[in-house]
Amino acid sequence: MEQIRVVKIGGNIINDDTLLQDFLKDFAAIEGKKILVHGGGKLATELAVQLNVPQQMIEGRRITDDATLKIVTMVYAGYINKSIVAQLHANHCDALGISGADGDIIEAHKRDSAIDYGFVGDIDSVNIEKLVALLDTFGTIVIAPITIDDQGQLLNTNADTIAQEIAKALSHDYYTKLIYTFEKTGVLLDVNDEESVIHKLDKAYYKVLKKEEKIFAGMIPKLDNAFQALKDGVAAVYIGEAKDLKDLIAGNCGTKIVL
Repeated sequence: MEQIRVVKIGGNIINDDTLLQDFLKDFAAIEGKKILVHGGGKLATELAVQLNVPQQMIEGRRITDDATLKIVTMVYAGYINKSIVAQLHANHCDALGISGADGDIIEAHKRDSAIDYGFVGDIDSVNIEKLVALLDTFGTIVIAPITIDDQGQLLNTNADTIAQEIAKALSHDYYTKLIYTFEKTGVLLDVNDEESVIHKLDKAYYKVLKKEEKIFAGMIPKLDNAFQALKDGVAAVYIGEAKDLKDLIAGNCGTKIVL
């Protein structure tokens, strides 16, 4: 079975031009088909401040009102997406940059919850036929976390979840590896100690660590997505530092997630 890598890049890496350039050089060198899913870093918040658009966060999640939706769409699906594509081309990687809304690749619905997050989307489906056709043509796809509902409404959608859902959809046709990269060396027992990497994390141990509150709160959604991906047929999931992308893909560092 043909292999494919789905890589999610963390926002803090996007904020650092040097780290991003080094990461994209390594990503461009990956052989075979690959998908890069990205967020927006701090740029959307900085632009909102410049435009005097108030930003509201609840439990670390952005409230996406109408004005904020315009900003994140411009930043995520516009400037950041195309900047990444441009750097990949500079590294001789023929990449296509899209959002989940383009070609109706990812269909979602507005989140229905007790808290009104505004125009935030939860994913319904990935159009795997169209995505595979793009992969067959370009080999490398860069995806921004903007999706669309069945009425044509744009939605701001969690990039970690997009990576997980895309990996899941591709797992029927490819041997799929999902790699979450960010600024830490992996899942840490002590968030302040980079040497405390948990090299292999299974679901039972994860439950224990959550109960003992030893998992950093911001890591929990990423880990939930990782375990769900494995449950849905993804072959392997790794979490680790962006600068170690080559070794992460080879399984030589970071945290391997297992059921």
